[in-house]
Amino acid sequence: MITLGHETETDVAQIEALLDLVFGAEERLRKTCQRLRDGQKPADGLALVLRDEDRIVGTLRFWELLIGGQTRALLLGPLAVDPSLQGTGLGSKLMRHGLNLAAARHHQAVILVGDEPYYRRFGFQTHYMGNVDLPGPVNRDRFLGLELVDGALADVSGMVAPLEPTLGLPCGMLFDPEFDPALGLGWTLA
Repeated sequence: MITLGHETETDVAQIEALLDLVFGAEERLRKTCQRLRDGQKPADGLALVLRDEDRIVGTLRFWELLIGGQTRALLLGPLAVDPSLQGTGLGSKLMRHGLNLAAARHHQAVILVGDEPYYRRFGFQTHYMGNVDLPGPVNRDRFLGLELVDGALADVSGMVAPLEPTLGLPCGMLFDPEFDPALGLGWTLA
């Protein structure tokens, strides 16, 4: 029987193995969104797992961040379900539960980089991200936002950064202030 629960510290190795299986170890670690997660802990109460007995078969994490230095939001991802269970609806159930939890915890917006046709069913849209930049390359057609509170992303603009500093440095020191998203990675530390 598959059950939904919160991630624990003892789950991390299985989660990392599942993410490697679903996305490929090298590929997923090169992604711009991974840079935002490096050195961070998932948002409180928003790291979920699907368990089949003692085996992790699904994971969804949210990460707190700032957009433009002032707008708080969550970064969703990665969402992963064991390949043997994909297409069964478990990913959708995990998504809906995670988004409901985020709203219940008074978060106002969620952003992600992912498959637009898949995430559209949950309300994610590209138009919210028009004036928002990531600190590295991103396919703008896959850069999506969702308002959990009406208007939360209405006038948002600027660079996305982790909410908490990494390595004890202020968030702004993690990024090149001259970074141009069209040119590629702009991380100076991490």
